[in-house]
Amino acid sequence: MSLFQPIPNPRDAADPTRPLADRMRPRTLDEFVGQEQLIGPGKPLRVQIERDDTGSLIFWGPPGTGKTTLAKIIAHMTKAEFIEFSAVLAGIKEIKQVMSEAERARQYGTRTIVFIDEIHRFNKAQQDAFLPHVEKGNIRLIGATTENPSFEINSALLSRTRVYVLQPLTEDEIVLLLRRALADHETGLGELNLRASDDVLRKIASYTSGDARSAYNVLEVAAGLALPASHKEREQGGATTSVSRDITDEIVRDALQKRILLYDKAGEEHYNLISALHKSVRNSDPDAALYWLGRMLEAGEDPLYIARRVVRMSVEDIGLADPNALSLCMAARDAVDFMGMPEGNLALAQAVVYLSVAPKSNALYTAYGNVQHDVEQTSADPVPLHLRNAPTGLMKKLGYGKGYQYAHELESKVADMQCLPDNLRDRVYYHPTNEGVEKRIRSRLEEIKQQRGTSRVDTARQQSAQEKPAGQKKES
Repeated sequence: MSLFQPIPNPRDAADPTRPLADRMRPRTLDEFVGQEQLIGPGKPLRVQIERDDTGSLIFWGPPGTGKTTLAKIIAHMTKAEFIEFSAVLAGIKEIKQVMSEAERARQYGTRTIVFIDEIHRFNKAQQDAFLPHVEKGNIRLIGATTENPSFEINSALLSRTRVYVLQPLTEDEIVLLLRRALADHETGLGELNLRASDDVLRKIASYTSGDARSAYNVLEVAAGLALPASHKEREQGGATTSVSRDITDEIVRDALQKRILLYDKAGEEHYNLISALHKSVRNSDPDAALYWLGRMLEAGEDPLYIARRVVRMSVEDIGLADPNALSLCMAARDAVDFMGMPEGNLALAQAVVYLSVAPKSNALYTAYGNVQHDVEQTSADPVPLHLRNAPTGLMKKLGYGKGYQYAHELESKVADMQCLPDNLRDRVYYHPTNEGVEKRIRSRLEEIKQQRGTSRVDTARQQSAQEKPAGQKKES
């Protein structure tokens, strides 16, 4: 059996057993909803499709934004054979078989589009198998991915494709699609004579996070709940008439059961959301911080992962401006570990709000970053002799500990003593801000600086006291 099959036209047969999302798949660019930045009149992808000059493409975007649909429309408009791969199921053997058939088909003037859903799931060897055929022009490759292609697709393959970013559909676009499905008698739900207000459709749109497929699925379930258990018609005076039924808020709530949140704990959205949380805290915005925290928790993120990142925020962005921040965040982490969820979510909420309103300082973070740089450059520098312990006689003879000043014996409690390696002498890493507790720390450092000068006098007196008995003994 040949791997090349005709592209199924979604409107060729209104098979009610097919999912609504598949039946309502657009056939042309004019029917396509969303992605105006790519396929609107005069936009780059539309121009390339109309010129039959698309080459190989990567569609990057969240689920339900039209990646597969666009690939099928391109194949239909360019009259190319269409082969659809799933990266979850296909292996090297299947890839080589398809590539071999595509090469033979090209000799007879047939062009082939190979569409790979979830291309990011192919490993390096599988991705490399497409390279020579893309280069020779045996196939046009169209890959769909929800992950950042820069990280998930081989650079060699990426350099031979154009990447287009698809955006989540807006609520208005989702409502338009749902309204179209309710009215379509051929492949939609038009025969069921259902009604739904814009508010109800907008609720479905808002709950599906810009995912058209999810929105269609919710509408299909809601339609089933809205219809009578018996046949969708009733008889009145011997005549059979259609019964118009409303899809209500209550029906939509039953269909949804739980809000669908766009989230992938192992993917880019995971890092996008934690970044949004961190930057909201840094910008002293407790409302935004609570929102992003809620997005992660309600989507099922590991609360201990969030707790670890919150602890990091306390030392990176607050630091010594409010030393209590670290203690509170550690307590929140312990509370999450002790209570679990959902009880622990309030402990995390308390922590992120506290961090948001706390005085901010990255002085410690910056200081340690500078230290790391100098450590890389000076890791072989010796510890100054006066800072070394001298537990043996030999070490004392070698000068270990010589010149060390014991701060507690000085009146100022601060010795004028170099504690850095010689080539880093007088280097200053920590520059406290005027925020919170760091304002007091800054003042204290100024006092210490002044006391170093005073300690020179104390040191001289100490040395004089030590040398006098030795001199008297010498005279005798």
